[in-house]
Amino acid sequence: MQKDLKYFLAANSGNGFLSLFDSCYNAKDGWKVYIIKGGPGTGKSSFMKYMIKRAAEKNEDYIRVPCSSDPNSLDAVILKSRKTIIMDGTSPHTVDPRYPAVCEEILDFGRFWDKDKLIKSAEEIISLTDKNKQLHKRASGYIKAAGQFVGDNLKLSDSLTDDNRLRVFAKRLCRKRIPQKNSFKESGEDTIFLGGITPDGIISYSETVEKLCKKTVIISDESGSVANKILLFIKNYARENGYEIITVKNPLLPDSLLDGIILPELSLGFLRENEFLKINSDCRRIHARRFIHAEQISKSRGRIKFNKKTAETLLKGAVEILGEAKAVHDELERYYIEAMDFGALDEYRKEFADLLFS
Repeated sequence: MQKDLKYFLAANSGNGFLSLFDSCYNAKDGWKVYIIKGGPGTGKSSFMKYMIKRAAEKNEDYIRVPCSSDPNSLDAVILKSRKTIIMDGTSPHTVDPRYPAVCEEILDFGRFWDKDKLIKSAEEIISLTDKNKQLHKRASGYIKAAGQFVGDNLKLSDSLTDDNRLRVFAKRLCRKRIPQKNSFKESGEDTIFLGGITPDGIISYSETVEKLCKKTVIISDESGSVANKILLFIKNYARENGYEIITVKNPLLPDSLLDGIILPELSLGFLRENEFLKINSDCRRIHARRFIHAEQISKSRGRIKFNKKTAETLLKGAVEILGEAKAVHDELERYYIEAMDFGALDEYRKEFADLLFS
């Protein structure tokens, strides 16, 4: 694992808001999870950034998990060597303890605010909260619609794929790139997003691939159908040989489309380059068109072009609405910031870090 990795654990997807926070740790494996509860602007992200600072001072690896609604803020920080996660457990990725005290512990930042100040601004807070919720609902509608058009292109190209030729190629690729193991152990799997639909546009953390992978194989496949089948074959082959894997889901169609499979033990990645994952690399590229029946797909060029253009327009609209939602959220934060005792929070933050890194 490399220092300062970055990826999302939640997505504004075509299937609605999807959170992977509940599945990013295993209580039976000794993980300790701190779940922060508190309103907007109560210092949750700053608290986590301070833990990163302390980890860096000790030269420890860490993973920062940005917020898809504001990539400049954090949803979580993961300290893998300590099997520790500190996360924002508030909406929309609400997390509650499953094994209280044994695995998870709640950090209540509400104890640092002046409730009377907030009650005096109750009308404004309620109005802004409801407005923010409605804007996210509108953005979600745009993203879901975009997912329908992208999904149509995926189904169309999937039906025109030469599956037999693809399977022969995928099997040969795995045998060449992934050594078979003599001894088998049950492998684990982490699931992440390397891209996201955010108020700042479509963001891609391709630098995480560069830090994790000395070798990458890039699949050039606009629709994703060929890449998806190759990646699924690679995933099964790697798991059967006992390799730990990182599965990279597509943030728009997370239930039906993969963006990559990474094998940390081999420092090897197989990635589909697309609008959510831009990779600047001279590594080998597999071109999907060699597995598609060209004569048949040429008949659907108009439909494919229309779907792509419509999806792009809808996603652009969603980004604009998410920007409006962030502006409302920033205004909402002001009320909580003015009601917070940040001096007391700073003292608690230092005490917590001293204990954590002792």
